[in-house]
Amino acid sequence: MSLKGKHIVLGISGGIAAYKSAYLLRLLIKKGAEVQVVITPNGKEFITPATLAALSGKPVVSEFFAANTGEWHSHVDLGLWADLMIVAPATASTIGKMANGIADNMLITTYLSAKEQVMVAPAMDLDMWAHPSTQRNVATLRRDGVIIVEPQSGFLASGLTGKGRMEEPERIVEEAERYFASLESAQTMKGMKVLISAGPTYENIDPVRFIGNYSSGKMGFAIANECKRRGAEVTMVAGPVDPRLELAAGVTRVNVRSAREMLQAMQQEFADCNVAVLAAAVADYAPADALDHKIKREERGDFALHLVKNPDIAATLGAEKGDRKLVGFALETDNESVNAMHKMERKNLDMIVLNSLRDSGAGMMTDTNKVTIFFADGVQKEYPLKDKKEVAADIADSISQLFVSR
Repeated sequence: MSLKGKHIVLGISGGIAAYKSAYLLRLLIKKGAEVQVVITPNGKEFITPATLAALSGKPVVSEFFAANTGEWHSHVDLGLWADLMIVAPATASTIGKMANGIADNMLITTYLSAKEQVMVAPAMDLDMWAHPSTQRNVATLRRDGVIIVEPQSGFLASGLTGKGRMEEPERIVEEAERYFASLESAQTMKGMKVLISAGPTYENIDPVRFIGNYSSGKMGFAIANECKRRGAEVTMVAGPVDPRLELAAGVTRVNVRSAREMLQAMQQEFADCNVAVLAAAVADYAPADALDHKIKREERGDFALHLVKNPDIAATLGAEKGDRKLVGFALETDNESVNAMHKMERKNLDMIVLNSLRDSGAGMMTDTNKVTIFFADGVQKEYPLKDKKEVAADIADSISQLFVSR
């Protein structure tokens, strides 16, 4: 994607990774962006403004007043001018100032005046990155909507940890391109009602034990947030997922525990939706008789657990769907494509998202996924390994296509 015509403020703070900023600046310019560099006084100790000015074609802004002319540098004007602000590298000090509104240099005042998206690429040593105060500040920025760009893998090829290391310029540019692409795709689902299930179900054996699975709910939550971002009215039926998973503001959440509870909630919401996305990993079986008291080893010893089939949520909704669209998921270990297509036909789905446990980094308990999307008319799309937020965007694109004549 071209960045032609985009106004980008590149903020540079004082860290050894500042040398990467010159390359990042060059890449942004090459993509067609107009870039204004704002550097902290400490940043100039690591890279010279003359180098950055030569690359950007603009005088570098560092102080509130220009040294030679006394001209006032308006952080407010810069904030209004920018379509995107990127802070790279962002040191622990700069992140702390951003999170707490300590406006003691031109970079921070520009950040506080920014009207558009801000993106931050942290850069510091591992101990500073891991410190609770840094993590609190990063969490604050995330809550404020700042995009934090950090290495996707915790370890480098050398075996050294990558946490705290500034992400490579190429990926920062990719994130900038993805942001602008997301603006173009925004509101493509406006007026659409989307129902999504996510996470595992837990089937009680007794009050303290259950049958469950490793589903984290991350994929379903990412889809819900992406659909909401695109303007859809979203309802999430969530099993017992990690409480740290966050839903976008305005998403309606219904919490359930068992497969039967999930079916009841899905059926109740299904009548009022345009499309249902069944991303939950529903337990296939449940104990026939869940006890209301804790089983004690001394009292029972060995015992057999009698399991019965849980209701098939996908098949149930598939039989009831009418003109609604239904999207399923298939997690397979062998004959993946064949099994996924049979499942789609058997359960009357319009689309199915396949991932395989044989693909490293895909499936449950990961931040990434590698999927192939099949449509009922036989069309299929295969995607490489991506962050689940990116996969959610691919899935949302495909959902939109269900409502276009194919």
